[in-house]
Amino acid sequence: MTRTPETPLPSPKDRRRLREAQSLSQADVAAAVGVTRATVRSWENGRTTPRGSKREAYARLLTGTEEVTTHQENPVRALVGAATGPVQASPDRAEPTPEPPSETPPASELGPLPTPELGPVSTPEPGPGSEAELEPLSAPLTPDQAFDALYAFCAPALVRQTYLLTGRRELARESVERAFQLAWHRWPEVAMDRDPAGWVRATAHEFALSPWHRLRPRHRNPEPPPTAPADRALLDVLLQLPPVYRRTLLLYDGVGLDLPETAAETEASTPAAASRLLRAREAVATRLPELAEPKELHRRLAEVASAERLRAAKPTTVRWGGEQRARHWTRAAIAFTVVLIGATTLTLRTAPDHYEPPLAPGATVHGVPPRVAPGPLSAEELALRAKLKGETVSGPERLVPKAG
Repeated sequence: MTRTPETPLPSPKDRRRLREAQSLSQADVAAAVGVTRATVRSWENGRTTPRGSKREAYARLLTGTEEVTTHQENPVRALVGAATGPVQASPDRAEPTPEPPSETPPASELGPLPTPELGPVSTPEPGPGSEAELEPLSAPLTPDQAFDALYAFCAPALVRQTYLLTGRRELARESVERAFQLAWHRWPEVAMDRDPAGWVRATAHEFALSPWHRLRPRHRNPEPPPTAPADRALLDVLLQLPPVYRRTLLLYDGVGLDLPETAAETEASTPAAASRLLRAREAVATRLPELAEPKELHRRLAEVASAERLRAAKPTTVRWGGEQRARHWTRAAIAFTVVLIGATTLTLRTAPDHYEPPLAPGATVHGVPPRVAPGPLSAEELALRAKLKGETVSGPERLVPKAG
């Protein structure tokens, strides 16, 4: 009994290249072969290898001999679909309290609206049996169009969210603009992210809650509060909460994320996020008993956010500002590097190239008699010298003692 040879497959490194050359996503390949997206990712990483009929279908797909109907038009369509995000609390999401809300809260102003179709539409020539059928084109959007689409769907709601988080209108606009400027600077990374809207939202919230803002002169004075007393009371209660509690409450009861997503965005564990949420709700309910119900709190957050006329800048302005900021920091980095190189060169030219031991300081020497200079002889010294010269060479005569 002989074994049928298996269909040859490209190397794991070439599988992804062949798939991307045909403008196919992993989800498209998974749907065509009849497997999950994780299985296709495992095939491309080389961890596993397809067998049997799936191997043959996968090989035909990579070689281009089998056509695939893509269910995802382009990365931009998926990006904008992810940008819509959850706009309200889901009735079946995990509630940290023993009694979860049984009804879905109304649609709020804190989340973007449902996404319309953004793909360009053309009118083909009428064929037999068809007079007016519209077929969407599969041409991918440019990066500028993709960024503008994400900005148009996320920026208005994100400005309102950030206002509830900080209580400052200008800081909310600035935080959203800075977040989108950073997203444009890292657009390839953001466009391929699983949740681009979540990426931008997390960046904006982190910038808005930065403690360095208190050092800025224009942020030292408080801004005018909302005109309605009820809105002013709710915003005052929110601003008295710790920043991490305030952010958890906004994401769960305002935006409508479930508990694991809230924990992931706030970089906390699920039990810690649930504890923060319960404590934040308890603090709000203590000051405002009418907002003890999560559904009512969600509605009031939406009303406070929609009452303020907060408008985001145009996407072209944000992109231009991001490019100008990147250009400014690039020039600053180049100038700093030039100064550093110049200082290093000057140090190398002026620094000594060999070791010179230092001179020891002078020390005072004691016990040396002073040096006496010769002077004139006295009369006695002159007489003695004459007497000595007048004696014999052998010296003076010996003195002999005489008897007394």
